[in-house]
Amino acid sequence: MTQYALFDTAIGHAGLAWNDAGLVGVHLPERDPEVARRSFLRRFPEAAEAPVPERLAPTVEAVRALMRGEKADFADTPLDQSQTPPFHAQVYEIARAIPPGETLTYGEIAVKLGDKLLARDVGAALGKNPWPIVVPCHRVTAAGGKPGGFSARGGVNTKLKLLGIEGAKAAAQADLFA
Repeated sequence: MTQYALFDTAIGHAGLAWNDAGLVGVHLPERDPEVARRSFLRRFPEAAEAPVPERLAPTVEAVRALMRGEKADFADTPLDQSQTPPFHAQVYEIARAIPPGETLTYGEIAVKLGDKLLARDVGAALGKNPWPIVVPCHRVTAAGGKPGGFSARGGVNTKLKLLGIEGAKAAAQADLFA
């Protein structure tokens, strides 16, 4: 059974959805908690609102820290990847290994997967990432120092803000609280 919880951050109401196997979704902050709730229920119509389980409490605190402009570590957050296509799971594993403050390009991940021609497929997989920030797709950029895309709310501006918080060298220093 999928459950979800909304919680306050410095910039709005974020949320997590989970089941017995692990995290199934992350919702980046919205100013209005009802907007966040409706968004979750569109993605997980059978989900029940519940308190955050103890095993995900560190994830909530890490999201809050990141939204305050502090570095955060999500490496130990359990993910339920049972519905994740194998190629996407490989991409997500590589993305999770990118340390805060560093980036890889779509092409560099493609090379790690064995074929530089997979760069667009890498981008497509990251565009379907159900765990933004936990699987740090914001740390994956386009070639030539360009940011590339970001499918979470706020798009590329959010990506640049997250990279700025983490001190990524190529990141534009955007203000998360603007």
